[in-house]
Amino acid sequence: MSMPLKTFLIRKLSLKLNISEKLITTVINHQFTEAFNATSTHNSIEISGFGKFLFNQPKAHKQMIKYEEQLAAYNKLLETSTSEDIIRNVTMRLATTLKNIEHLKPKLK
Repeated sequence: MSMPLKTFLIRKLSLKLNISEKLITTVINHQFTEAFNATSTHNSIEISGFGKFLFNQPKAHKQMIKYEEQLAAYNKLLETSTSEDIIRNVTMRLATTLKNIEHLKPKLK
C-alpha cells in the first residue's frame, strides 16, 4: 500500500531533520492556510523555494459568472424538489457556492 506524496515527504523530512511529523504537518498546514487567506486581498503570493502564484482577473470574472449560474440553478432546484436527500445535497452545494462567491468577490474590480 502506498502513502500519499504529502505524507511521504513529511515522513522523510521528519527523519532527516529529526523533528516530529506532527510539527512539520502543523507548519505546512499553517503556511498554506495563510497563503490561501492572502489570496483574498493580494494579487500575487510567493512561497519561498516553491514558486509565485498570480491572480488572473479575466479567469476570475468567468468563474464568478459560473458561480452565479450555479446559484440560480440550485435555488431553482430547491424550489422544485420534494425529496429530502436532494434538498440536503443541494443545500450543501449552495452553501459551498455562496462561500466561493464571498471569497472571490473582494478580488474582482
